[in-house]
Amino acid sequence: MNFRLTKNKVLILVVLTCGVLFGAAGGVLLALTRDLPQIQALESFKPSSVTRIYSADRVLLSELYIEKRDPIPLNKIPDHLRKAILAAEDKSFYRHSGVDLRGILRAIYKDIRARKFVEGASTITQQLAKTLFLTHKKTLVRKLKEAILAFQLERRYTKDEILELYLNQVYFGSGAYGVKAAAKTFFNKSVENLTLSESALIAGMPKSPSRLSPLINKELAIKRRNTVLTQMARNRIIPSDEYKKALNETLQPAESRGQSAKAPYFVRHVLNILEEKIGSSLLYRGGLTVFTTLDHDLQAAAESAVINGLTNLQARMKQKKIQNPDPQAAVICLDIKTGGIITLIGGKNFSQSPFNRATTAKRQPGSAFKPILYGYAIEKGFSQNMLILDAPVIFPGAGENASWKPENFTQDYMGEITLRKSLAFSKNIPAVRLMEKLGPSSVIGFAHSLGIKSHLFPYLSLALGTSELTLLELTSAFAVFPNQGEYIKPFAITEVHDRLGRILWRAKPKTTIAMSRTGAALITDMLHGVIMEGTGRKAKALRQPLAGKTGTTNQYKDALFIGFSPSIATGVWVGQDSSETLGKGETGAKAALPIWIDVMKKAETKSPRLYFDFPDETVKVRIDPITGYSAPEDDPNSVEALFKKGSEPNTSGT
Repeated sequence: MNFRLTKNKVLILVVLTCGVLFGAAGGVLLALTRDLPQIQALESFKPSSVTRIYSADRVLLSELYIEKRDPIPLNKIPDHLRKAILAAEDKSFYRHSGVDLRGILRAIYKDIRARKFVEGASTITQQLAKTLFLTHKKTLVRKLKEAILAFQLERRYTKDEILELYLNQVYFGSGAYGVKAAAKTFFNKSVENLTLSESALIAGMPKSPSRLSPLINKELAIKRRNTVLTQMARNRIIPSDEYKKALNETLQPAESRGQSAKAPYFVRHVLNILEEKIGSSLLYRGGLTVFTTLDHDLQAAAESAVINGLTNLQARMKQKKIQNPDPQAAVICLDIKTGGIITLIGGKNFSQSPFNRATTAKRQPGSAFKPILYGYAIEKGFSQNMLILDAPVIFPGAGENASWKPENFTQDYMGEITLRKSLAFSKNIPAVRLMEKLGPSSVIGFAHSLGIKSHLFPYLSLALGTSELTLLELTSAFAVFPNQGEYIKPFAITEVHDRLGRILWRAKPKTTIAMSRTGAALITDMLHGVIMEGTGRKAKALRQPLAGKTGTTNQYKDALFIGFSPSIATGVWVGQDSSETLGKGETGAKAALPIWIDVMKKAETKSPRLYFDFPDETVKVRIDPITGYSAPEDDPNSVEALFKKGSEPNTSGT
């Protein structure tokens, strides 16, 4: 009797448990499906609301919306484009029922290990479902809803219909939705005329549209294309001869079309950020209002300065018989106190070349890297009147070679000189000797604290700027010096409002203490010496106190000037995309500094006269720039230099 009663109780408990579980599952399923978007939206076009992008001074820079699209039937889409898409996005498309369970388990495992969403494992059907959502956030609930919609799509449509919908809906970057728009945007041709190589490039873009566009980063786009072609060859989708031919095909992306004439490089930079932050659907369909950091007035002045500077440079290059001269330029202006990007120019003509040479291109900075080296020396207790030898030297076993004999740019030597003078006149030998004293790895660590993320090679030649980095990185590193040692990660967007005016996203600038206030003040003063006494003397005529550094690379391939006032840090790069010479004598002081001066002239009209903020524990002393000793006020050869109190020199020595 007791045994039977126990069995009845267990049975009741099991039934109740199952009921609760099924009820809970049903409740969850009801909750997930209650607010799912309608699948019919995929088949009909609805005009999207306009997203507007404004400068900080409320000038309308660009309007974004999706133009009415004419869907293209699947049988009109080249077979190699369809196969490329499947190879890149969903190899088992025709075998699964909407969700790749094995892929999901693999992604969950990787996400758990990384403690964040690192892999999506979305099938083409899930990606199609995702286009129905405006939100870009990756959450478990969102992924579950995508899976449910994917199952519904698989029940409603055939595989070919799903693939056709996908190819007409998926986002490829640069505002292009669907393969028809992608073919027109990236290659200015109809989709039917795409080559295998072009199809593979387009097929690789949905993975990261804001990064893989050939209009944004051609090298990265081609690298992704090659990956897709390799997958197609490995899976025997294309024969080896077609693979090799497509791999070696030279791609000619179309000129950029439909871009606002106002600050186009900046607008594209903003779009790349927003596509990553909030997703393309919300960006192009959500009717947002985007407020940015750009100063439209200063941007216009910088664009004029670039045109004038490059026109003059190109004329000089023709006089020097440079073959097919095609100089480019990039400009970055940062608000020192906030980190906001107030001017951004990535090239001389966006429609002809939208590649951003300010944020994406990596070039050697030459001597413009030296302030980072000298800044670290100051942080380690070196004073700017310390003597260092400027004389020929050979470094055995330095860098990648058996021995290395660096030379000064001017090929003359001054003997023992102060750190201040060696920086002001951009002497190479003292810089390399200083790098040897401090150690390249330590200097690299300091450079990273200043916000430089690019890989720097730990060789003595790093002192001469032989490791490549972006103009944005270098300019933001310089901004640390007038900002009392604080690094602020540059940003371009202040706020994003939804169509009802509610704040959807707001910038939260990331700041870190990169160096001491005293060290920042001392290197600022040394860079002021570059303009007052050294290679940047052309800028002395400007009204506000200025500091900066020239940079010139071997064979005059790159010319730079990076500098700042108390309120604005500005970087200018000039060079050719081919890395060919600009011509003998086209140094940073000659090719880049005139552009920098024109930009800073406009900047100084927009703010009152300011001064560098030096901490109380510093003191200014007149010194002899050769010996480093203190000098009388009436000595015409003396210069005024900043020291930490207690470390200033006297008349007998340092």
